[in-house]
Amino acid sequence: MKYLLVFLLMAPLIVASQTKTTEDLDMRYSGISLFFYKNTLRMINQREDKEFDEVVKEIEKMRFVMIDKHKHRLSAMDYTALKRSYEREDYDVMMSGRMDGRNFDMLVWKQGGRVKGTVVLVSDSASLIVMDILGRIAMDKAATLFKTIDENTDAGKIMSNVLGNEKEKGKRKPGSAGAEQQDGNGNNK
Repeated sequence: MKYLLVFLLMAPLIVASQTKTTEDLDMRYSGISLFFYKNTLRMINQREDKEFDEVVKEIEKMRFVMIDKHKHRLSAMDYTALKRSYEREDYDVMMSGRMDGRNFDMLVWKQGGRVKGTVVLVSDSASLIVMDILGRIAMDKAATLFKTIDENTDAGKIMSNVLGNEKEKGKRKPGSAGAEQQDGNGNNK
């Protein structure tokens, strides 16, 4: 009974071990929010790439959040404030860089000298993407993880569709492919 009580008291700490900053960001802005667990990440590896298996081997779970920067009017100052919020949660910026027109920042949280959490921020002109990882990945492999998710999963397809649809909304005419048609009562056909 005593052990059950200890477990019940500790369970919320285990479940809520990812960052409050990511949770707040996801609650504040509408966007895409997905969870990937260890087995899900392995299933993404459709090419059976051994390097990708190495990248994800120490990830327990990952929260993926994507926000449309134009829709929510997010600026460079908002991005800086987001990084500072992670730093207030004891995350340290370990790497900053650029790849394929996107800015990357990688932050880590250590406990007992070992990395326990990793946050990868990806920003381009259209979107802000946060990969909040319970576990760790090698710093030089963060871009590989993002690129694999971007290219090989439904998350990548969702990202492309959402960003593509947002850009195309104003260009579509009623009756054209992808546009909803309505009858005289305003109901979709």
